[in-house]
Amino acid sequence: MESTAGWDWLAERFESNRGRLKSVAFRMLGSGTEAEDAVQEAWLRLTRVGPDGIDNLEGWLTTVVARVCLDVLRSKQVRREEPLDVQPAAAPVVEGPEEETLLADAVGPALLAVLATLQPAERVAFVLHDTFAVPFEEIAAVLGRSPEATRQLASRARRRVRGVDTPEKGAESSDDFVRRRELAAAFLAASREGNFAALLEILDPGVVLRADAAAVRAAQVRQARGAPALEEELRGPDAVVRVFLGGAQAAQLALADGSPCLAWAPGGHPRAVFLLGIKGNKITEIEIVSSPERVRQLDVALL
Repeated sequence: MESTAGWDWLAERFESNRGRLKSVAFRMLGSGTEAEDAVQEAWLRLTRVGPDGIDNLEGWLTTVVARVCLDVLRSKQVRREEPLDVQPAAAPVVEGPEEETLLADAVGPALLAVLATLQPAERVAFVLHDTFAVPFEEIAAVLGRSPEATRQLASRARRRVRGVDTPEKGAESSDDFVRRRELAAAFLAASREGNFAALLEILDPGVVLRADAAAVRAAQVRQARGAPALEEELRGPDAVVRVFLGGAQAAQLALADGSPCLAWAPGGHPRAVFLLGIKGNKITEIEIVSSPERVRQLDVALL
C-alpha cells in the first residue's frame, strides 16, 4: 500500500466512524462543541500513529475518544465548573442522514441532566457499556481500574439513570421498583418483630430459601447460641419463617445491583446479602450470599 493511498484509506475509515464517535462523545460530554473537539483530537492522534499501527481501528478510536472525554470531565470537576452543558440545542452539527440518525437516537435533556450528576468514571463506564456495548475489560483499560470495579461503576450509574432513559424491553418500571422495595422493607420489619402471620402473608406458598456454603457454616456456629438451623436449600413458608423469625435485628434494607434486598453490614461493610426473588406481591425466593468473593461481586448500596 503506497503512502498516499494508505492515508486516504485511513481518512475514509475515520470518516465512516465519525458519526458513532460523535455520538459517544456527546453522551459523555453533553456539549456538541466539546464532542466535536474530542473527535478531532482522536483524528490528530490517529495521524501521529499512522495507517499501519492499529489492528482494530474502530475499537482504538472509541478508546481514544473515551479517554479524551474522561480528561475533559475530570478537568471540569477539578475546576468546579458547571459539569456539562445539557441544553438540547448543543447537539453536534450533523453532516448527513447517517449521523443525524445516530445523534438523534436518543439523548434527551432529562437524561443528560442525570448523566451530568455522575462522577466522570461512572459516566464513562455507563455510556460505553450500556449504550455502546463496549466490554468491561476494555473500559477498565480506559479508566485504569479492574473490570469488576468498572462493572460496579456502571451499575451505580445505571441506578441513577433508571427511570429517566427509555427503559429497555423487560426493564423494571419505577412502580415495580417501589413495590419491590416496600415488600423488602415489610419482610425486614416482620422478621425483626417476630411477626409470624405477617411473614406468612409476604411469602409465596412455593418460596425457596437457598444459602451458600459460607452462610451454612456461619449458621452452624450460631446454632450453639440458639440460632435456627440453616441448610443449603429449604422449601415452603414454614421452613423459611423459622430461619428469619426474630432473627434479622442486624440486617438492613439495601440494593444489590440496583434491586431491593437485605444486607448484614457491620460498620457499613456488607458481609452477607439476602437477595429476594419477587413475583407480584410475594417473595418467591431468598438467596443468602455470604462468601466474601461473591459479596464483592455484588454492587451493594445500603439504604
